[in-house]
Amino acid sequence: MPVLVPVLVLVATVVAVTSSVGAPLIPAVAELYDVPLHVAQWSLTMPLLVGAVATPVLGRLGDGSHRRAIALTALGLVVLGGVLTALPLSLGWFLAGRGLQGFGLGLMPLLIATAREALPPARSRRTIAALSITVVSGVGLGYPVAGALATYGGPGAAFWTATAICAGALVAAALVLPPAAPAPARRFDLPGALLLGGGLAGALLTLSEGEGWGWTSPPVLLLSAASVLLLAAWVVVALRVRAPLIDLRLARGRLPAAGHGAVLLVSLANYLMLGSVPILAQTPEDSGYGFGASGLVAGLLLLPFSMAGMLAGPLSRRLGERVRPRVVLSTGALLMAASQAMFALYRGELWVLFIITAVAGLGVSTVFAAAAGLVVSAVPPSETGSAMALNQVLRYAGFSVGSASTATVLAVATPAGGDLPAGVAYTVIGLIGTCAAVLAALVAWFLAGRTAAQPPSVAPRPSGDTVRA
Repeated sequence: MPVLVPVLVLVATVVAVTSSVGAPLIPAVAELYDVPLHVAQWSLTMPLLVGAVATPVLGRLGDGSHRRAIALTALGLVVLGGVLTALPLSLGWFLAGRGLQGFGLGLMPLLIATAREALPPARSRRTIAALSITVVSGVGLGYPVAGALATYGGPGAAFWTATAICAGALVAAALVLPPAAPAPARRFDLPGALLLGGGLAGALLTLSEGEGWGWTSPPVLLLSAASVLLLAAWVVVALRVRAPLIDLRLARGRLPAAGHGAVLLVSLANYLMLGSVPILAQTPEDSGYGFGASGLVAGLLLLPFSMAGMLAGPLSRRLGERVRPRVVLSTGALLMAASQAMFALYRGELWVLFIITAVAGLGVSTVFAAAAGLVVSAVPPSETGSAMALNQVLRYAGFSVGSASTATVLAVATPAGGDLPAGVAYTVIGLIGTCAAVLAALVAWFLAGRTAAQPPSVAPRPSGDTVRA
């Protein structure tokens, strides 16, 4: 089908743009709903939280003949979420809409599976690579476009535009996506999905609202304890059932642990930066530390992140053919640490933020590409999808925790009755991100060991396997 590849790329782009519109609009959301910045931060955290759970859930539900129906249903939920974010409703409805848009983050496994099944092998590999690059470029496109629309038409214009594009993608997908080949039915791990979702939601709510509720208050203590118990129960269930939502048994061993650990920590550092740079840029100049930039400029600040990331992916794979994986992983993590340290210590000029985000993009994409290859190389080919499902969930979980941690630091640094946090909040955010990235480098260096570089003939293709659940 000649139009299948463009439609797959369109859907991937739409998903990336929709998930990214929240970052530059956090100050606008805070002003629109008259809430502090740390509350508006949930407009970014919500879709990431839902995406962390939706990715393995949609991947499992979409196995076999139900793939097309599941993909269209997920896109329908994204469109519905867009309508809720764009309508003049309460903050609760707005956040519910952002949560529904998070289902789009779980679509990539279905797009990858469709490309693998419906296209010839050579074209399938090229399409999968294009889809992976489209995700990065789509995020870079989403930031400035959302910022421009919000600057000249208000946040509603940005969300209505994203909704209209999603609706167009839904129509195109309904017309073009082919039915999947029949496959043996597998039991869905509903307890695992509920335990994972409940545990992550409770942990993020505790982290985001602990300052407001009181870190030693009964609600915070009970919620944090419940979150730990739910996540522990999920681990037990995942290790005991025959077909778990995510097979944790494939994470055993030094190589998978190095890849998964580095991805989790670098993802956390990543969204500490992506969640705070647009806020800092748009903070009024009379605060003593902000730049008073428009939403458009705030979005453009994040464009170097995606551009550098698009370059880093293929470069890291070539580097991985010549040096040991731990060198590539550690190098990427240290690049992220360098960008975070610069953010913590020197952010007094707007142009510096462009450099910081570019270095961060190099680091993040290097780690993601190298970690995927490391994890894939440590499992049998038949288990690639299951192994990378965990890697993808840890990525989104790290994103969510990073976004929620940003909200926590901003809340702690905001004086009672004030609207803006103290400038030291961004120093703290940068230092936390630096520590997380340095820890990722140490984890990669000591756990990956002296594993040899991958020869070109057998090097894994992380772009194709990182998102299959």
